[in-house]
Amino acid sequence: MEVAPGVVKHVLLGKFKDDVSPEKIEELIRDWANLVNVIEPMKDFEWGTDVSIENKNEGFTHVFVSTFESTEGIAEYLYHPAHVEYGKKSLQYVEKFIVFDYKPTIVKL
Repeated sequence: MEVAPGVVKHVLLGKFKDDVSPEKIEELIRDWANLVNVIEPMKDFEWGTDVSIENKNEGFTHVFVSTFESTEGIAEYLYHPAHVEYGKKSLQYVEKFIVFDYKPTIVKL
């Protein structure tokens, strides 16, 4: 096994409040994805909704994964004015979330 060089994943599991419209959720996701164009260390953004049949999501409905070149890049992203402003705008719509950062490990078989 080896750690993928120069890559750190920033994962957020979230659940929007029940009264947030699908259109508002779409707008918030689109605005978050646009941060890739504004914050240099943020290299990629993807997201999805839970499709598991195991029912072990603990109420979380959405996953958001951003790719960075380093943990320092994540720190720069967290304090970047565009991210801070996005957080102020979006957190009022979120019921709960959890964040996990990791360096991917590649298994060579």
